[in-house]
Amino acid sequence: MTIQHWSFALALAALPLGTGAAMAQDNYPTRNVTLVVPYSAGGPTDTVARLVAEPMSRALGQQIIIENIGGASGTIGAGQVARAEADGYTLMLHTSAQATNDLFYTKLAYGSREAFQPIGVVSHTPMTLVGRKDLPPETAAEALDYIRTNGEDVAFGNAGVGGPSYLCGLLLENRLETPMIMVPYGGTGPALTDLLGGQIDLICEQATNTISHIRSGAVKAYATTSAERLPSLPDLPTLAESGLEGFETTVWLGLYGPAEMPQPVIDTVVAALQEALQDPLVTERFADLATTPATAAEATPEGLQATQEAEVAKWQDLIAATGIKVD
Repeated sequence: MTIQHWSFALALAALPLGTGAAMAQDNYPTRNVTLVVPYSAGGPTDTVARLVAEPMSRALGQQIIIENIGGASGTIGAGQVARAEADGYTLMLHTSAQATNDLFYTKLAYGSREAFQPIGVVSHTPMTLVGRKDLPPETAAEALDYIRTNGEDVAFGNAGVGGPSYLCGLLLENRLETPMIMVPYGGTGPALTDLLGGQIDLICEQATNTISHIRSGAVKAYATTSAERLPSLPDLPTLAESGLEGFETTVWLGLYGPAEMPQPVIDTVVAALQEALQDPLVTERFADLATTPATAAEATPEGLQATQEAEVAKWQDLIAATGIKVD
């Protein structure tokens, strides 16, 4: 074969490869998609993930499989997603801890800003301050006084260092000028189990997972961390009403993929997310769980990026003041 023939053959051989890669992106997805929840099953992030996975699966035409990889405030699961192929078949639903973990962990194997492709905000959820059923205080104001008086003996559970429940505890300690015994768990599920069993005293956790226990009377509900009372829990006062003026913290959930995902794949996932957030069943269940779906503007890469940056700005001074670092 002449040089010219070889050149022509090589050019022909190259065409299907390039075309195939483009078609793979245009036809995405052609198989199941894994959605990593970097927390234990049964927690608030897991609950929201399972709610949005079904309508997103319909929109994508492929099944979304939930994989729970808990531990270390979501950093173990996030690390696996950071190392995954950037083809859209591995996604992650993370809490606002995704934005603040860089401020706590000194030896993360990834950078939270560099290793992930933001896809969109999914939801916003206020937190609730709840106690074991036999905790002496009856009101939020009494609970705050109880912490001030007994702080060093108060076991305050959280879903892991750096997570939203941990940050809520730090903010309470800061505002009350009283340290507590911070008890970290591998996720919200185990922390709530111990609260229900009376092994810990208090927890500040997303309403998504406390609301059923509040309604059943299995825990003592003291206050919400939202700016206003929740329509689903109208009798529950805010912490601001109860003596901590300006106290407000909510948890957002964001959908991510590995960095360098192809733009057509990003666009497809964003469209599926936006469709899922308009699903009547999702909006109904979110309302019942005191959760607000993200707006169309928030449920975009730009919206999630801006939300993440605002979260860092909100917490970085408080975290720096504590001096807490995790290896």
